[in-house]
Amino acid sequence: MNDIAHLHHHEPGHDGHGEPAAVAPEGTIFTCPMHPQIRLPAPGNCPICGMTLEPVMPSLEEGENPELIDFRRRFWWTLPLTVIVTALAMVGHRLVEGGLPQQSWIELLLSSPVILWAGWPFFARGVQSVKNRSPNMWTLIMLGVSAAYGYSIVATLAPGLFPPALLMDGRVGVYYEAAAVIISLTLLGQILELRARSQTSAAIRSLLGLAPKTARRIRADGTEEDIPLTHVHVGDALRVRPGEKVPVDGVVLEGESAVDESMLTGEPLPVTKRPGDKVIGATINTSGALVMRSEKVGAQTMLSQIVQMVALAQRSRAPMQRLADVVAGYFVGIVVLIAALTLLGWGFFGPQPSWVYGFVNAVAVLIIACPCALGLATPMSIMAATGRAATQGILFRDAAAIEGLRKVDTLIVDKTGTLTEGKPAFDRVIPAPGFAEQDVLQTAGSVDQGSEHPLAQAIVSEARRRGLTLDKPETFESASGIGVRGNVRGRRIALGNTALMEAEKVEWKVLQKETEGLRSEGASVMYLAVEGRLAGLIAVSDPVKATTVEALTTLRDAGINVIMATGDGLTTARSVATRLGIADVYGEVKPQDKLALVERLQREGKIVAMAGDGINDAPALAKANVGIAMGTGTDVAINSAHVTLVKGDLRSIARSRLLSLETVRNMRQNLGFAFVYNALGIPLAAGVLYPFTGQLLSPMIAALAMSLSSVSVITNALRLRRTTR
Repeated sequence: MNDIAHLHHHEPGHDGHGEPAAVAPEGTIFTCPMHPQIRLPAPGNCPICGMTLEPVMPSLEEGENPELIDFRRRFWWTLPLTVIVTALAMVGHRLVEGGLPQQSWIELLLSSPVILWAGWPFFARGVQSVKNRSPNMWTLIMLGVSAAYGYSIVATLAPGLFPPALLMDGRVGVYYEAAAVIISLTLLGQILELRARSQTSAAIRSLLGLAPKTARRIRADGTEEDIPLTHVHVGDALRVRPGEKVPVDGVVLEGESAVDESMLTGEPLPVTKRPGDKVIGATINTSGALVMRSEKVGAQTMLSQIVQMVALAQRSRAPMQRLADVVAGYFVGIVVLIAALTLLGWGFFGPQPSWVYGFVNAVAVLIIACPCALGLATPMSIMAATGRAATQGILFRDAAAIEGLRKVDTLIVDKTGTLTEGKPAFDRVIPAPGFAEQDVLQTAGSVDQGSEHPLAQAIVSEARRRGLTLDKPETFESASGIGVRGNVRGRRIALGNTALMEAEKVEWKVLQKETEGLRSEGASVMYLAVEGRLAGLIAVSDPVKATTVEALTTLRDAGINVIMATGDGLTTARSVATRLGIADVYGEVKPQDKLALVERLQREGKIVAMAGDGINDAPALAKANVGIAMGTGTDVAINSAHVTLVKGDLRSIARSRLLSLETVRNMRQNLGFAFVYNALGIPLAAGVLYPFTGQLLSPMIAALAMSLSSVSVITNALRLRRTTR
């Protein structure tokens, strides 16, 4: 990859043909939409396909594409010359008997600026493709235009070299108008393509534009100051007034307000925030005033991570593109061979003037072929789809995730934080004989201070609400999926489900009756053991999300079998599953159990998606065909997943699956169009219909078709930005 990346390098500040480039932020890396392995520190052209490079990460400071400005100037300045040359070629022979005197010289004079100045960037790219041994569309355009222009110059300067059979209207036929029109139409196609491509990064730019520019920091003495967002540090106290944007990710310290998170999560209704609730940077505080503490700044904020994930996903390659890549590798060589065979076939076997027919058709073959349509077929769809998904709070890790999600027929879901709110509320403490309720809660809260699990946070919060003093554990160990262990005040503590109690050889069935009663109500039960002896149990209730029933109904209607796998007790799991209509339930599962479940289903031929939000879900998320992290969960879960739902709403799985179906359909349309276009266009240009219709495809029509082919692919891909929710 590094070897490829260094094949082509320009001086900073200039593009591939000597024109000034837009000023990009320092350190900007440029890449090719068709070949994301190309990464250069300055703007230019792709050494493989010759396409204009674009920033890996768009910025708000970018002006209009400098190449678009340059091509537009070349196009409009030379278009009048192209029109005049074309008019002369069509009607010049009627102006004076035998043709306009010195018509060939006039056409040479008028067409040369079009070909040599306006077309210079295309020749530069064509030469570069030969130097890099990477033939592409520009190789074909260079050959076609050079052949038409070179042939015409020889015919103008030395007409005596040509046999009388090639004379038309008393002079040797020239093709200046064809060469000029090809250049003008190619410029027009590039202008349209660059405009369309700029729209694919609109989603990232809109996300970047969400971030506020300043924050209001509260100093230690209580005074306040407005500071640039870049000056905010972790731990700063910030005031967010009504109507202002939340500056960075953090937690509410004071106040209560409704916060509009729709720009990041796709959730239309504002969310009420109170002290202790998390807030996301760039969301809008709609009503009351808030004081918050910053927890994540700069590149660590959710907005920055969303932008990074979208950019990476947009540059990834879809598996569906592999066939097109293989074809493109041989494409130019095959087209040149067909052009040569066209020339020879017409020259030796065609009607008179046979070599003129052969030459015109060979040029048309070179011009109409378009490897760019093949190369852009899936990248443009992926860029449009990932941008659209980001506005709905859906983040795809790569193109393979988009392509694979539509095939899923089995979905494994965790309970806490996925089906339920993930904000468990303390229910009750039941001490074992010989222990007091307050002691059980204090000890459990002390050891749980080191855990990030929502159930642990509910216990710690209740202990603090009751004013209990929590001791710092001397040691702490998270037994993922089954509980925690630690030492508090010199005593060995274990807090978790029955699997942990059995591992610790603790007799927990003393409270089995109470346990079953709580679990039948849907509560999660954790046992506390002190020095190997059962001290009591703590029940925590986690309400089902309001959107879960609707989401599950939609998934079932789509033919997806939903399975619940949770670390909670089986009775609790079944209670929740019964209310939600889930038939397949697995309770008290460890991380390795979830992983084993995924592997077993895959061996049975299922295409498995796993949705979860905790550290204990990470192995299964990574192993699943598609791992789906609920954005409300841990970084470990998100980093292990293929898809992240920012809102943590199961309805987004149905939305992302719909987008997957739409995207794959769009990619197939693009690939189908590109293949059919070339499969039909090249034979038509070669003249296969001439024996039946007597008609040939003009090189100028071929140039128009070639220019519009890539634009058609991009325009079709951009339809994905309007996919319904």
